[in-house]
Amino acid sequence: MQRLSFKNRIASNYLFSTALLIFVVFFVIYAIVRYSVYVKVNNDIKIEVAKHLKEIEVIENCVLLVREEQWKTAQVNKVDVSPAFIQFVDELGALVEKSPNLKQKQLNFYSELPNNTLFDAKLENIAVRQIQVPLYQGSKIIGYLIVAVSLVDTALVLNNLFTVLVVAYPLILIVLFLIARFIAGRSIKPISSIIQTSNVITKDNLKSRIPLPANRDELFTLSKTINNLLDRVENAIEREKQFTSDASHELRTPLAVIKGTLEVLVRKPRNPEEYKEKIEYCILEVNRLNNLVDELLLLARFENQKQNLKLEEISLNNLIADTISRNKVAIADQKLKLNFEFSKELIVKTDSYLFSIIINNLLTNAIKYSNKGSDVLIQLHEEHTKISCSIIDYGIGIAKDDMDKIFNQFYRSKNTHESEIKGTGLGLSIVKRLCDLLEFDINIESEESKGTKVIITINQ
Repeated sequence: MQRLSFKNRIASNYLFSTALLIFVVFFVIYAIVRYSVYVKVNNDIKIEVAKHLKEIEVIENCVLLVREEQWKTAQVNKVDVSPAFIQFVDELGALVEKSPNLKQKQLNFYSELPNNTLFDAKLENIAVRQIQVPLYQGSKIIGYLIVAVSLVDTALVLNNLFTVLVVAYPLILIVLFLIARFIAGRSIKPISSIIQTSNVITKDNLKSRIPLPANRDELFTLSKTINNLLDRVENAIEREKQFTSDASHELRTPLAVIKGTLEVLVRKPRNPEEYKEKIEYCILEVNRLNNLVDELLLLARFENQKQNLKLEEISLNNLIADTISRNKVAIADQKLKLNFEFSKELIVKTDSYLFSIIINNLLTNAIKYSNKGSDVLIQLHEEHTKISCSIIDYGIGIAKDDMDKIFNQFYRSKNTHESEIKGTGLGLSIVKRLCDLLEFDINIESEESKGTKVIITINQ
């Protein structure tokens, strides 16, 4: 079975709720009209009862009309004006007198029904509204006054009203459905724009955006949210393109160096020292290539992979001491004086492997970009529920214009380009990614030619 379109579903839901409301309104209208008509008929009957009770008298257990001839003449004259049927019966229901408009007919006496109560009855095949009023002599009932009014006109009015409501009901619903469908179509017009825009968006065309509706309603919010999503997707794809381009360049560079060096070696015979020199140079480039591949794999591996975290309680003091030990050769080569300051042993619950990568990358940068013979300082400090780890060097520093780009992949500041320091530009990008993964805060303060301070804040 084919599902209704969104526009038709809106119109159908609106129609269903409106149909219920109209049904209730029509039912109330019919009930009010019926009640009003019956009130009018009841009042007419009561007036007739009050008037005819004044025209009779009871003598020796007999009901007599005060002016019988005049009463009959009056009843004949007002048949067309007030078609009320009058009938007198004795205490057993036997006919005593009746109005001329009854002709050969006779009102039925219902002894089982309570007195002075209005009820619907039948006069042969005619529906009437009837009342039976007892006539007393003293405390004894000696007869009844029966007054009835035809309900033919009342039934005609009610039937006509019912027919009008029944015929009007589906017609109104059809008109309402068409109006609701038209309004719904205009209301969801932005959705059509969303569909059209989505159809033209591809990985090579992310510039299209959904026109925002004039009214700031839910569809405006939806359109704006989708536009923001498209902005983020476009930025992410642009970053991935840039990353791929930079990674390709970085990978080609050492490969080109190795290829060129080997081509030089095979052009002519060389002495063992020259072979050794060129092979060692190639090994350095291979190591650089391996390091780059490892860093790329690390970035890809820990892309928002919180489920891979292995949280455990570790000693920051021991972890930093191990990192220093692994880098002691590089520290010695740079003739650096490394100071490790802490007041007490600090324990945190985190991923030991990832945190060691963060500290190692930061310490490696501090060693690499420090001036020979300068100091490198590592500080651990605890304050309330936070632990901060600071790594400070007094090297070349970072230019002010580069500070907002230092976490970008493959980005290297102009100071590093001008120097002979080699790197991939992935170290700080990896640090930032892992800090986000471990929910650490990272802050970098740097001044060109004076040094850099990196602060990692851990919330306990």
